[in-house]
Amino acid sequence: MSRFITFEGGEGSGKSTQSRLLADALRARGIDVCQTREPGGSPTAEQVRQMILSGAVERLGPVTETLLLYIARGDHLQTTIRPALSHGEWVICDRFLDSTRAYQEHAGEVAPDLIRALERAVIADTWPDLTIILDIDPREGLKRAVERNPDSADRFESADMAFHEAIHAAFRTIARNDPERCVLIDAQRTPEEIADEIWNAVAARLQPGGEG
Repeated sequence: MSRFITFEGGEGSGKSTQSRLLADALRARGIDVCQTREPGGSPTAEQVRQMILSGAVERLGPVTETLLLYIARGDHLQTTIRPALSHGEWVICDRFLDSTRAYQEHAGEVAPDLIRALERAVIADTWPDLTIILDIDPREGLKRAVERNPDSADRFESADMAFHEAIHAAFRTIARNDPERCVLIDAQRTPEEIADEIWNAVAARLQPGGEG
């Protein structure tokens, strides 16, 4: 039985690392896994990713940016996520709908009604079974992000601290408002400790051991 798991969190929270570790753990148990990311995950969506992270569309405003993200998300769903799920794979996605809620709605002040309408139209019933939100102090997260890529900060990593604090608060609010789907994980520990807690959450909620 296919499952759809998303990873969310601020800059430097370890989403890519933990996505990989979870995928490895699932594969070790004989489960087919599709790893993907947003923005991106399909050729068209990767082009949009470059436009957004470079800052090229920032001057067009947060509403236009949100629309572009949903164009990319629609292609990603159609090209990558839904086919993998239909083939029985577990899909692990580094960022998905909650990043749009945090970055464009909460920090960018895009109207919630617009974002909910886009979710209904584009995501429809392809909703994550589980969302892992990696919680880290934004200062520590940015420090990690800079250490990882000292000469290539993207548009979001370059934003001021008030922006990152708003993102941090937004993800906590999302986790609190949707506890059936979301699990908040303390990301200020070793990668191994974090991975163990994530595995426990996945095992408790999605029972991967019953499939292999």
